[in-house]
Amino acid sequence: MKITNCLIAALVLARGLVAQAAEPEVKIPPSATTAAKALADSPRHGEWADIAVPGSDVKIHTWIVYPERKDKAPVLLVIHEIFGMTDWVRAVADQAAAEGFIAVAPDLLSGMGPGGGGTDSFTADGVRQAIGKLSNEEVAKRLDAVRAHALAFPAAATKSGTVGFCWGGSASFMYATHQPALNAAVVYYGTPPKPDEMANIPCPVLGLYGGDDARVSATVPATAKAMSELKKTYTPHIFDGAGHSFLRQQDGRNGANLRASQQGWAETVTLLKKSLE
Repeated sequence: MKITNCLIAALVLARGLVAQAAEPEVKIPPSATTAAKALADSPRHGEWADIAVPGSDVKIHTWIVYPERKDKAPVLLVIHEIFGMTDWVRAVADQAAAEGFIAVAPDLLSGMGPGGGGTDSFTADGVRQAIGKLSNEEVAKRLDAVRAHALAFPAAATKSGTVGFCWGGSASFMYATHQPALNAAVVYYGTPPKPDEMANIPCPVLGLYGGDDARVSATVPATAKAMSELKKTYTPHIFDGAGHSFLRQQDGRNGANLRASQQGWAETVTLLKKSLE
């Protein structure tokens, strides 16, 4: 009887392992080093658009990628890092589109560069300096314009969310305090808004942080406490051994960044599909 029970237990375990192995894994976006190739190889339709901002002469240069699906798709704003618009941000948008979202990645430095240009018009450290001059109000105004433009697409559904990285992670969190119709916000290693601003957040927020990025991850306990007291949904994950910008730098920190990327992107897709579909 003992032998039989052991055999049954072993068979159950084996079947579970086979079933687990058969489940498709979520494909993560490329790292910074492979982004250009991923864009070149993508089967999805991506295009640039210049989106008008109400009350301004500036148009936001925006990369838009459409998913391959037969029904209408929710809109996901992909908010770039402090480095501005890069191939890596565009590749993240492309992978988000692979998951079924209309991915919209605006160059939030549009109109701020020499000659009214955007990210690619700056030299040296000019991008960082220019981003430092963007106010939360201006960022929200630009994101509002891009969001409204995308939701008006014939192929767009009615729900929208944000995902942002580094500076863009902070912008994603901040935008959730501003836009009452937002359905989800994902924050990759970004700092939080002030507690009194959090009271306005209408949607679940997912926070993803590197365990070795104390500048940012040290803010998580107070953020969790404030969000809990306000009865807001905030789900933080701190990945052991991972550093700042782990999704961009997947080959760093002896595998910790890659593990954080795999786990964090899976959590991202799960939340967005639950909240936006």
